[in-house]
Amino acid sequence: MSVARMTPDRLSEVQHAVIPDGGPAALLLGRPRPGVEIRVSRFAARHGDLPLRIYTPQAWSRTARPVVLNFHGGGFVLGSARQGDWICSVVAADLDAIVVSVDYRLAPAHKYPAAVEDCYDALLWTAAHAGDLGGDPARIAVMGDSAGGNLAAVVSILARDERGPSVRHQALIYPATDMTDAALEDASYAANTRGIVLSNEDIDVFRDHYLADADDRADPRLSPIRADLADLPPAVVVVAGLDPLHDSGVRYAQALADAGNAVRVEDFHQMPHGFLSFPYLAHAARPAMAAIVASQRAALG
Repeated sequence: MSVARMTPDRLSEVQHAVIPDGGPAALLLGRPRPGVEIRVSRFAARHGDLPLRIYTPQAWSRTARPVVLNFHGGGFVLGSARQGDWICSVVAADLDAIVVSVDYRLAPAHKYPAAVEDCYDALLWTAAHAGDLGGDPARIAVMGDSAGGNLAAVVSILARDERGPSVRHQALIYPATDMTDAALEDASYAANTRGIVLSNEDIDVFRDHYLADADDRADPRLSPIRADLADLPPAVVVVAGLDPLHDSGVRYAQALADAGNAVRVEDFHQMPHGFLSFPYLAHAARPAMAAIVASQRAALG
């Protein structure tokens, strides 16, 4: 159901729904990769404890593994770390990495900058506890899809600006990078008449839930494309041709390159927004994950 059609009561109901393990949900969202342990934990963020899902390869390793911090999608309003089990377990298995996925607070009950603060706090916690997880604190990356891609980009910028933990790589999957009205001029936004998975109306509603009227949509913590983008980690930007956010992602990749960063665009022309969340239905999901892991491996070793 489109978020644009949800009443407040229905939205609250969807936000509090728990995705079951196995069953029809696994057929839709994909089963976790075998050989990866998934455990649930919590950490103390500045505004209270937040849930984590931690993915660890079961195979023994003689060296500390890289650590990838993941932020789920859902327009800052919907979703949970659980929905990323397939994506996170693929990275854990194929990169031989520890993956930490955080359940940040959701709008409209928790508007901006709640999600940004929660995700940056998750980076600080992950860096401080990487060794306890069997990870290497010198090899930390971020990853996110859709709204999570926005948060991964923003966290990378904040880590640079605040001299926080060193982020070695960013995987931005169909990211929302521009909250200003300039995004409405993108050809991919104007052409999105069918609304496959994500409609223009959904985008508007997500933004209205996430932002207060007084928020400056050009703030780099909302629109990372408006930031100084020099000296950022290498990036892979995955975009989908049938996605209103396609051009936003491509523009961000170009801006990263123009600022002197290493960046690679993986463009899946026939895919809609969110296609990596449906690995059994989207034929490009596995090639996209292979490209993400290859980029991560090149940056993290």
